[in-house]
Amino acid sequence: MVYSSRILYPPSFIRLWVRNLLFIITKISGIFYKSPANLSYWWNFGFLALFFLISQIVTGIFLAMFYSANVEIVFGIIFDLTSEIYYGWWLRNIHANGASFFFLAVYLHMARGIYYGSFIYPRQLLWVSGTIIWVLMIATAFLGYILPWGQMSFWGAMVITSLLGAIPSLGNDILFLLWGSYSIDNATLMRFYSLHFTLPFIIMALSILHIALLHEYGSSNPLGILVKHDNIPFVPYYGLKDLFSIILVLIVFLIFVTYVPDMLGHSDNFNIANSLVTPAHIVPEWYFLPLYAILRSVTNKLLGIVLIGASILCILLLPFICKNFIIRNSTFRPFYCCAVWFFFIICLLLGWIGSLPVIFPYLLIGQHLTGFFFFWILILFPFIGFIENLFYIIYVKFNPTAKYLAYIFVIPYEILEKNKQALPVLWANFTAFERMPSGKAKYDAVTAFHKRYPCCYPILPQPSPPAKFRRLKVCYPRVDV
Repeated sequence: MVYSSRILYPPSFIRLWVRNLLFIITKISGIFYKSPANLSYWWNFGFLALFFLISQIVTGIFLAMFYSANVEIVFGIIFDLTSEIYYGWWLRNIHANGASFFFLAVYLHMARGIYYGSFIYPRQLLWVSGTIIWVLMIATAFLGYILPWGQMSFWGAMVITSLLGAIPSLGNDILFLLWGSYSIDNATLMRFYSLHFTLPFIIMALSILHIALLHEYGSSNPLGILVKHDNIPFVPYYGLKDLFSIILVLIVFLIFVTYVPDMLGHSDNFNIANSLVTPAHIVPEWYFLPLYAILRSVTNKLLGIVLIGASILCILLLPFICKNFIIRNSTFRPFYCCAVWFFFIICLLLGWIGSLPVIFPYLLIGQHLTGFFFFWILILFPFIGFIENLFYIIYVKFNPTAKYLAYIFVIPYEILEKNKQALPVLWANFTAFERMPSGKAKYDAVTAFHKRYPCCYPILPQPSPPAKFRRLKVCYPRVDV
């Protein structure tokens, strides 16, 4: 019997689809991803955030099987879930505390990016996608905080959603659309439940895009430079390192889940929602506190919304505000390093102020901290970058040793962007210059290239380096990232 080849092989479009699917899986999974060899444990928090995102989605799906968006019975359902259903307490505690650990991993991940300058070119899109994920996380966590229908849940929803009514012209319509009624009721709970269930899958899709962008531009490293020939496979080296960090974090996480599951919550949320009794002090979850402190630093609702939007926009546009840094890593930038640590302290103090009552002197301190927050991002960071760039240029210009090392190891991306047409000639000449013996011929060749491409001068090494660097062999340029 003779079999046709058309029967043995699937159609071409299926083969193409399978090939593209396998390429996407291997591209995102990191099996063949090359990472810098000097990454520290600060680079593990991105993987930890992904782990807790998956944990939140899985536990949320199981919890959704027992949940009912009805204000009359929802509080009792939560009680029955933790007391009557097998391992229901375990699922709920993992989901509730997992949100806090998820935000902690993301905040440390963002802090590492700010400290080491990982948000600057060419990784602007990577930072923007991560910031969008963070904003969606805040929205998802806020919607999930309403679902238990406790006293703090109800009044937190009342305070935050009523701010939308301050928007001119459209405020009342938006508020009615969000509530589904003239007050927070069954329709509101159903809307929040639907959105809370849907948004995590959007976050997962954006996380896949975030990982794809990371693999497109590559990881940064503690030195702030891109060394293309000093990379190691992500699997198994950093895979085992991430596994070790997950084991350590899981130990702490399970201690919270098992022994102190309500430590990060609020005691008022153990009471059923009552629209006639207002809590003495409305406090959101800890990961909302910095933004909450900015919101309540002004008495005008509309201005508070503007400040919240401006603070998120400042974080989103940080790569474009601080785009002219020649040296990206704060380890080698003492002024920027001090400013970054003060910025972290400001954020922590904002969180502390957000947990306190709106009275004197806490209100005044919150207003000053809000001003410092915007001053640091919009004025101080760019100004420090300008001053450090000036000092760097002066130091390199009058120090022959530093000048030679800077020309070899530091290639600002801005210079490369301005000389795209010269890049093929540049790399070819760079290799040729390195192979040429020292002497008048090499000096004349380098000088001629400098005259033709004056903007590319800092990219090429000096024809006659200092004596102690003459044995230094450079086979490729290293780019400052």
